[in-house]
Amino acid sequence: MGETGSLPVLSTAERVPEGYGQWPDKVRVTEIFFSIQGESSAMGMPCAMVRLTGCNLRCSWCDTEYSFKGGQFMTSANILEALQKYPTRRVELTGGEPLLQKGTPQLAQALLDAGYTVLIETSGERDISVLPTGVRRIMDLKAPGSGESHRNRWENLEHLTTTDELKFVLKDRADFDWMVQTVEKHQLEAKVPLLVSPVYQVLHPSLLAEWLLASGLDARLNIQMHKTIWGEEPGR
Repeated sequence: MGETGSLPVLSTAERVPEGYGQWPDKVRVTEIFFSIQGESSAMGMPCAMVRLTGCNLRCSWCDTEYSFKGGQFMTSANILEALQKYPTRRVELTGGEPLLQKGTPQLAQALLDAGYTVLIETSGERDISVLPTGVRRIMDLKAPGSGESHRNRWENLEHLTTTDELKFVLKDRADFDWMVQTVEKHQLEAKVPLLVSPVYQVLHPSLLAEWLLASGLDARLNIQMHKTIWGEEPGR
């Protein structure tokens, strides 16, 4: 979920085929890899990443276009087998948009049952209540600069708890001001930990840090550590 410039506007049908993701016992996977968690409260920790294929949004700053199509079908058992080679009990489901696929909640439950700490990154456009108890949901609210803020599923705010995290990726001062207003309107500081991220190589982290300090907002500055280490290399 990074930042490489604007993408063409496509209809929902052009973004994902009709019926996409309606497989109850398998998911389409772009890649599985072992890395340093670059974001969230787990930043800096070893983490296995399962990147699922397909997304119905086209954020202006997206850096994972390669996950929109392709991939391979895998069952929960296939994925658990693939994860065994990594020396970690922490795994994140990401994308794309993981919740486009009907099999994702089942996969999350299988990972929990196997003793993993399970995180999921989701755009906030899909219903997060379908996920099993115990999954740490890291949900975006899309700011206007993303070009997709009209797709925010505001009902999801009612499902968030202190064990989840709410992330804002910000492109400019207008996005920051929108975030502050949104947090105040929905009283989010008391409800869920907040993450504030600058669009990579567009909004300088030092500038966002100054805005955050001046605002008095109790939020975590969320810089993509994996990009600081490896740049935009896929699979890292």
